[in-house]
Amino acid sequence: MALMDTLSKQNRPKILVADDDMMIRVLARECLEEAGMEVIEASDGESALALYHREHPDLLFLDVEMPGMSGLDVCQAVRATPEGSNVPILIVTGADDQESIDRGFNAGATQYKTKPINWSLLSRDIRYMLRAAKAFDEIKAQEGRLRYLAYFDHLTDLPNRRSFNEQLRRNLIAGEQRGKSTGLMLIDMDHFKRINDSIGHERGDEFLKSISQRLLEILEAIAVIATDYPGASVSPDPALLAFEIARIGGDEFTIIVRNPQSEAQLTDIGNAIIEGFAQPLEIQGHILVLTPSMGIAVASRQGMTPEILLKQADAAVYAAKTDGRARFRFYDSSLEDDATEQLRIEEDLREAMLSGGLSMVYQPQIDTRTGLLCGVEALIRWNHPELGALSPAKFIPIAERTGLIVELGDWILRQVSQDSKLLANKLPENITISINLSPLQFSQSNFVEHIGDTLKELDLLHYQVELELTEGVLMLEVESNLTKLKQLKTMGFQLAIDDFGTGYSSLSYLRHFPIDTLKIDRSFVNDIGSSGGDGIVLAILGLCHALHLRVIAEGVETREQAAFLLTHGCDVFQGFLLARPMAIEHLFEAANKDYMSLILPPSESVTHSAASTAQSTDKASS
Repeated sequence: MALMDTLSKQNRPKILVADDDMMIRVLARECLEEAGMEVIEASDGESALALYHREHPDLLFLDVEMPGMSGLDVCQAVRATPEGSNVPILIVTGADDQESIDRGFNAGATQYKTKPINWSLLSRDIRYMLRAAKAFDEIKAQEGRLRYLAYFDHLTDLPNRRSFNEQLRRNLIAGEQRGKSTGLMLIDMDHFKRINDSIGHERGDEFLKSISQRLLEILEAIAVIATDYPGASVSPDPALLAFEIARIGGDEFTIIVRNPQSEAQLTDIGNAIIEGFAQPLEIQGHILVLTPSMGIAVASRQGMTPEILLKQADAAVYAAKTDGRARFRFYDSSLEDDATEQLRIEEDLREAMLSGGLSMVYQPQIDTRTGLLCGVEALIRWNHPELGALSPAKFIPIAERTGLIVELGDWILRQVSQDSKLLANKLPENITISINLSPLQFSQSNFVEHIGDTLKELDLLHYQVELELTEGVLMLEVESNLTKLKQLKTMGFQLAIDDFGTGYSSLSYLRHFPIDTLKIDRSFVNDIGSSGGDGIVLAILGLCHALHLRVIAEGVETREQAAFLLTHGCDVFQGFLLARPMAIEHLFEAANKDYMSLILPPSESVTHSAASTAQSTDKASS
């Protein structure tokens, strides 16, 4: 019961009654306490103001005429305090002329009453004032919430795109007025979509929070972070170096750099951000290193608009990704031409998938034990009607950046299926068709289901299909990728790691991946003949033999390379020494060719041919 009484008292509104007439105070107390309110009293203005600061009442009842400070003086003093701007104040006076009433409201009164007071209505009037004050506070709070939603990203608490646009516009105007430049850094986290699809959006959101916090920590170590957005507190000296950071969507962040002194200073800031993300981020058991790609644009001339500066930064960040990611690029006019060309290639690639221009070629893979064709690697080609033959290295990155790679991957599967039907019963049944997978394709959460549905439509598995993935992709999310690989094996695919040796595979994980083939990258094959090059290739061959994996050497172009690889147990060769990529109709000829004379030195080739002839004769005799 005592607890209930305490809670009841805590919930009662507290009313400060200030009047030099004791009878007024007594009658007010009786009236208000009977209505369930708590009353505190003051007999003069100074005491009333002191009680207000100490007790923080919910409503003030102030007589105008009091010794010392008047009620109007107290009202003005309360309104001058930050916490007193919205507290309801009832002014009571014996004067009922318009001038006196105006003086009361000008002093900040919420309501005005003239004496004599109708005591039976006082508690009702005060409750009405309290309800109105509460409703007003709720409206103010809602306005604050709406302002937050309008100008801030709810996930990271950083200013959002709308706030960024206003920040940038104000900074450009201020920069022109001061004769100072304004820098814009656009940050895009590398491969974040792949991570998001792998670990789920909830954990992806946690990573975004960690990314924003890491950015704030990096920038705070360099200079102050300004808060120049609507309703913000005072910003730092506009003449000093300062940052304004925002999240404008997805994994894209912007940094407005006020008053950069030089391109060298912006370079230092860019390097600091890259170094700051070298340390892994850990979220719910996932430890990942996320690298930023950045584009930097500088407004140093009059008339620069936010739209133009952002477009320049966007062109620069794309160039940074094209250069290899985890780096930054400054905008220059040459990037404008690149951006225009890339947009054209994107549009034309969409058209080519529908109306033609794309085709597949197949590079033979030769079994070193027999000298015969054992597989082919399917490679896409594009003969652009105006630009001529475009390298996959030029249009595949554009397809990945725009999301077209998924559609392009489906087109490749359909074309390989169509091509393979042309050679039905003309190639060995054990022929392997290798198809490269883009990292973006494999990272799709529904990739296994999608490729399974596609193959059911195509009936491609009448040949052995091998899917090639780079080792870096497999190591990104080991556990989830292991599950995908096992599912693909169950569906009948063979699996290969392409460009082996250029990534960062962990041997402990590699042992558990259901991999059939490792492909030695052509850069290592090209170094055969040097002491370092020989050692790397021998190490990879030894690893493959220990794990009982088939090993393919890519880029075999000389007899010396072939002899070295053959001597040390390489299973399959692929390269210009044997055959260049060819159209599907030429594969029948390639399948019936003995490549051993190209693999072995001439003397050994003759011996091999004689042995093969003898074996054939023995079989015919028997």
